Amino acid sequence: MHPDFEQTLRVTRRQFFGRTARGIGGLALASLVNPALLRAAQEGSAGTLPIAPKARRVIYLTMAGGPSHLETFDYKPTLAKMDGQPIPKSLTDGQPIAQLQGAKELKCLGPQHTFSRHGESQQQISEILPHISGIADEICIIRSMVTEQINHDPAQTLMNTGTSISGRPSIGSWLNYGLGSENQNLPGFVVLTSEGGGQGQPISARQWASGFLPSKYQGVKFQSSGEPVIYVSNPPGVCRQCQSEVVKCVKELDRQLDDVVDDPEIATRISQYELAFRMQSSVPELTDFSGEPQHILEMYGTKGGDGTFASNCLLARRLAERGVRFVQVYHRGWDHHGGVKQGTKTTAGLVDRASAALIKDLKQRGMLDETLVIWGGEFGRTPMAQGDGRDHHIKGFTIWMAGGGIRGGVTYGGTDDFGYNAVENIVDVHDFHATLLYLFGIDHKKLTYRFQGRDFRLTDVHGNVVKAVLA
Repeated sequence: MHPDFEQTLRVTRRQFFGRTARGIGGLALASLVNPALLRAAQEGSAGTLPIAPKARRVIYLTMAGGPSHLETFDYKPTLAKMDGQPIPKSLTDGQPIAQLQGAKELKCLGPQHTFSRHGESQQQISEILPHISGIADEICIIRSMVTEQINHDPAQTLMNTGTSISGRPSIGSWLNYGLGSENQNLPGFVVLTSEGGGQGQPISARQWASGFLPSKYQGVKFQSSGEPVIYVSNPPGVCRQCQSEVVKCVKELDRQLDDVVDDPEIATRISQYELAFRMQSSVPELTDFSGEPQHILEMYGTKGGDGTFASNCLLARRLAERGVRFVQVYHRGWDHHGGVKQGTKTTAGLVDRASAALIKDLKQRGMLDETLVIWGGEFGRTPMAQGDGRDHHIKGFTIWMAGGGIRGGVTYGGTDDFGYNAVENIVDVHDFHATLLYLFGIDHKKLTYRFQGRDFRLTDVHGNVVKAVLA
């Protein structure tokens, strides 16, 4: 056989299998983005999802730094009585404690704020959260969260990816991989950040990375003020038609290369160039708050585009309206090793009003039933004093959830009398992830991706759906 002919045959064979695989993959992806496409071809099919989905989108209000459950949602009268006294050694001996490890004497620090009951559900919430107290009947407070990592970055990585090992896909990436995006002109996973009220721990970009999933599923960070996406606008002298021609040219060059090497990342690069071009029209409209009614701006406590948590919450609602699957809103300011009384009050004051406004706004627009809202950090704080602050704590902390198939007006689980150990209906990070996927109609054991010879999943080999918190 002539060597040129053999080379031609080899390339053609590669192209055939590559194009066939991409065609089948495209059909599969299309069916996930729009299950009706596959149902039309499968007479009598009940759909592509194994569980009836309750949620279509997530807004995850991430309180970075570790909010103190003892000053927010988990009142402990015994701890209040024991203020200033040694904490029982039976609780702390041999237990992982961050900066208090090795301290000669660990003393109780009572709750620094008063609590009261709210709503028909009579949920106990701190005085520093008056607006969230007003939506007590809409939220499910989970007081029995536990985690494995006691320092910020690995704990955030665990909450976001299901493991403390760097390089794994984040929740938003998994969800977009499984279901696709509902808006082809915006990313399916958007990240917003704000800061204030306490020590602002840095947040690594790997917290919203796609890991070994195709990079088109990674989160896109929007700027909190100014131009929302860097370089989204054309430079002076470059018109939209000129930019369109550049995108077409680059796409064709990448396509020709892909025909030879068949690299999935080239296909991703093509799609991202096209998405970036479409975003040049969709993002300016998205971030133009001039059409928002004054009473909505006042409810959130922002004029929009000012870089605050309130502005980001309003932008999150606008993203959700436009079909963005996963919006993560970070607020950095909950790391109160010292001055926990004033620190929690100040930080709560920056997030309380807008957190409640988001729930109210979604509800009045008929979106709350299909939007899962999550509020919480990577861990809690110790019942032992660190001066006038609290150290990191992993044995029991609180988050709350609302909408998207969650039972409102419910307090689930609990910690001991000191707020140290979760002792009732314990929920670990993998259970949290399994429940989140379940609300989207996904069996967490079946959403997998083969990498380096192994089928990986968000929950690894763990996780149980917490059905008691479901509506």
